[in-house]
Amino acid sequence: MRLVNRVGVLLTVLFLGISVGAMVPSPVAAEYDFGDFRSETLVTKAWGALARGDTEAVLAYTNKVLELYTGEAQKMQAALTSYPQGKKEEVFAYWAINDVATALFIQGEAYRKANMQDEAKQVYQKIVDEYSYGQCWDPQGWFWKPADAAKEKIAMITTGSTIDFGDYSSSTLTAKAWTALNGNDSKSAVAYVDKLVELYSDRAKEMQSALTEYPWESKEKIFAYWALNDVGTGLFIKAEALKKEGKSKEAQAAYKQVVDEFSYAQCWDPQGWFWKPKEAAQEALMELGEI
Repeated sequence: MRLVNRVGVLLTVLFLGISVGAMVPSPVAAEYDFGDFRSETLVTKAWGALARGDTEAVLAYTNKVLELYTGEAQKMQAALTSYPQGKKEEVFAYWAINDVATALFIQGEAYRKANMQDEAKQVYQKIVDEYSYGQCWDPQGWFWKPADAAKEKIAMITTGSTIDFGDYSSSTLTAKAWTALNGNDSKSAVAYVDKLVELYSDRAKEMQSALTEYPWESKEKIFAYWALNDVGTGLFIKAEALKKEGKSKEAQAAYKQVVDEFSYAQCWDPQGWFWKPKEAAQEALMELGEI
């Protein structure tokens, strides 16, 4: 069956709530290994399929999540009036809504990357309307909100914006900011850094406050301070972008933020060494006559 046809069938399954097995009994069930059928397993497989660009596999895994766990997720959503908070385990207790919301987000991303924008918007909107309190755990140590990310994706599609926050990880946002800066797209560079700061500045400040000197013992030890490193680097990128635009005062403020708030950040150079955004920011401030 051609991809477009199969995508259409699976989208019908999603919105009508019909069993994937009932609609497409042979190819979907036969071609994909659903493992132990736990929502966590299926979501992990869906992430992997998205990374490979395998839209059909994404739809198979995410629709299986919806087939098995929508009912429980809807019960959890109905019982909530705000995002669950507290210890990690307390948020994990709402596993069904978390995994269903995440599965839908992955599905929306698959449609968007396949240039099926209308289908993507429908899936994103479903998260916002029906699973707004779902949260997704990032292995780096924090929860992000699929509904908030879905709103941004809808806005991006609607406005035709080229700013895409990807998987919202700090490393992705930092890399995108560097790419935008090197491409003389200062507006996008600032947008990526602002999102980075919004999501990770609190964690970065915690890491900063725990230090009295630069971590140095090993590359792995330095990388352990990922939020601090990426936020400090991101703010340096933002300052550079603003300087390119001739916005000296705004650039100075960003440089000073690196120096004052994230002084122990370090940035890995692909050539094999770490450099210090604070020192680079101080040099830039001297050039601007601020030191």
